[in-house]
Parts: sequence; C-alpha cells; structure tokens
Amino acid sequence: MSSTNGITHRTVPVGPLGMHIAEAGSGPLVLLLHGFPECWYSWRHQLTALAAAGYHAVAPDQRGYARTGNPPEATVASYTMLHLVGDVIGLMDALGAEQAVVAGHDWGAPVAWNTALLRPDRIRGVVGLSVPYTPRGRTPPLGLLREAFSDGFYICYFQQPGVADAELSLHPRSTFRRILTAAGGEVSRGGIPVVPPGGTFINLCPEPDVLPGWLTEEDIDVFVGEYATSGFTGPLNWYRALDLSWELTATWTHAHVTVPALYVAGDRDLAVSFTGGASGLAGAIPLLRDVLMLPGCGHWTQQERPQEVSLAMIDFIAALP
Repeated sequence: MSSTNGITHRTVPVGPLGMHIAEAGSGPLVLLLHGFPECWYSWRHQLTALAAAGYHAVAPDQRGYARTGNPPEATVASYTMLHLVGDVIGLMDALGAEQAVVAGHDWGAPVAWNTALLRPDRIRGVVGLSVPYTPRGRTPPLGLLREAFSDGFYICYFQQPGVADAELSLHPRSTFRRILTAAGGEVSRGGIPVVPPGGTFINLCPEPDVLPGWLTEEDIDVFVGEYATSGFTGPLNWYRALDLSWELTATWTHAHVTVPALYVAGDRDLAVSFTGGASGLAGAIPLLRDVLMLPGCGHWTQQERPQEVSLAMIDFIAALP
C-alpha cells in the first residue's frame, strides 16, 4: 500500500477482479467512478476534499481499466451494465459498507445512475457529472445513434474491433494530451464528435501546443503510466456492450431513479450537446435536488473545476437524510 497526499492504494477482491482502489479519509462511504479514457486519478482533487470533509472517499479503477484490468477470459459480453453495477455493489461489500453515495463522470455516470436505479436500498444519493440519466427506451441505442448522427459518430466508430484500440495505443502520451485538451472548456464549444469517412477518431483531437491550466505534463505522465499494461480494449468494450446492456435491462424500461440526485456539467461539454444535458432529468428523477451548470467548463468536469465540484458534492451529501 502506497500513500501520496493522504491518498492510499490497495487491491480488493470484487468477483473475478482484483480491483485497484485509491482512497482517502474515513466516515460514510463515497464512491467515485471515472469515465473514458481515465482512471482513479480523475478524482484526485475530490478524494482529498471529501476526506477533509469527513468522508471515506474511494475511487476504483473500473472493470477493464488501468490497474484493475480485465476479468479472466474477458469478451465484450463481460462489460454489460449489469456487470458494472455488480462491480460497484461488490466493492461496497468488500469495503464492509451497507450504503454509500455514488458519483460518476462520463461513463462512470451511467454506472452511478444505474446503480442507484437497480439498488436504491444500497445507495443514499447519486451524483452524475457530464452524462445525465437517460431511462432505457424501447429501441436499441446503437441504431438510434446511427440514425441521429451517422456511422461516424464516435460511439458507433468504436464498435469496430481493434480499430480505435490501435489508434489510441499507438502513441499513448499523444492520445491523452489530445483527448483531454480537445474536450476541455478552453477548446470545446460542444458539438457532435463524428469521424469522417476514411478518417480516425484521434484526428478529431488536434495535438495541443500547450496544455490547459488545469492539466500538467505530470498529470499526463500518470495517465500514461496507469494504462501501460491494461491498454484501451477493455475500456472500449464498454461501448461495444451497449446494445447487450439494453437487451438485459428490459425490466427497467422507462424506470425512474428514486434516490436523491445531483447533476453537474459544463456548458461547453460535448456530451451535453448530444445527450440533452439536464433537459429531461426532472421527469426521470423525482428527488433531483439540484442542477449545476458550470460556465466555460468542458467535459472533464471534476478536473477542470475541482473546487466547485467538490463543494457541490459535499453540500449535497451533507444534506442527505
């Protein structure tokens, strides 16, 4: 177990996984679920802020990512939403926590929303960053995305086995510099990320001359190091399991999230552009407590605006029953 700035690291057994977690503090449990292409480090600021506020903050590397890596004999079918929610509940069990607040950003947000949906008995409150809760509809999601945005829409583009995997792993340092900068508030103005015919996803993200103020070369070093052994295929398999997840969750069609909730996003977040942001949340989440839209903030919400996000989370959690 190592420790830096009060953040310690260990591996805990969660089903077939040896799940790596970063944690800080003690008290009621708050789980912090990262997105793509990220890892526990995305929550570095919130780990210490939540610990200082009296909480046990835990940020896992989720299934397929970084030090947790892939489950044995993993296929695309190993990355459904039921697996991902099961990992969250399994982690809570491993930590001896009957209940927790769960927060998620990017891909971590659907996992957080669905954990609250499927196991409201275990979740005190849910915080979604960037990606809003979208109830399951009656049409498979990939078909809807292709119809709305074309086969080049990045989620559809990611369906091709091995293609984005090879692009992103070719020059990992450039991959993280490009993606994190391009989707940040300094560059992004929203819009729909579509790969043109014959193009590549990585070329949607120009190589920056300098990094934005919230991101350092040392931060890039961490992301590159964390992905050194796991690569990008596991994370991309989350996208490839979208329709399978839809098939397996028919019971929850049009279901509401029934625990208290907070939604936080940037007004320059490209995910808000194509998900609708907070527009449909009030009808789908009866106990939605607040919506916080951060002016000038892009997609990497908790990294771009760490103090505002941490304070909003702490205030929300403190007000829970």
